Amino acid sequence: MARLIDSPTVIAAAGNKPKRIEEFVGRVNTGTEAASIARMTSPEGWLEPGQTPEFDEFTLVIAGTLRVETRGAVLDVRAGQAVHAPKGEWLRYSTPHAGGASYVAVCVPAFSPATVHRDDK
Repeated sequence: MARLIDSPTVIAAAGNKPKRIEEFVGRVNTGTEAASIARMTSPEGWLEPGQTPEFDEFTLVIAGTLRVETRGAVLDVRAGQAVHAPKGEWLRYSTPHAGGASYVAVCVPAFSPATVHRDDK
């Protein structure tokens, strides 16, 4: 049966500045382990620690620019573009450009603090 998800749960974010994470589907808001869907809003100058997650992450940028650093590349993902970060690959997200970014992230399986494997600070 179809189920309405009336509102998200706001999740604490890692990084040097406050970032808003609204989980619509995932371990916290719906008890879903197969995938998570979250809307992110990060300010200009936000940077989080690097990570090597045990999940694939698909990110669609709605507004602004999201920077994705990997061991071999730096990708600036702009509004209307998407990026796939495969599980097991080291990466770091940031929003260094004016205006920050708004984006939707889908993780398969669902995001978990235990499986993101953030770098030591």
